[in-house]
Amino acid sequence: MKFNELIRLLEQNGFRMVKEKGSIRYYIKPGYDKLIRVDYHGSKEVPSGTCHAILKAAGIKRS
Repeated sequence: MKFNELIRLLEQNGFRMVKEKGSIRYYIKPGYDKLIRVDYHGSKEVPSGTCHAILKAAGIKRS
């Protein structure tokens, strides 16, 4: 999965960016108490462990 696809998946699940500092973006979802941190690198592939950790923290099940 590429970073752009990961961001799109977060946004489709109700997350929106609340803060950006350099290449680090923070996403939050109304009614969800966790802040999700994504080190954004555009069209590069997200390492599988990193992708899994971000989706798990966001509470998103990937099929």
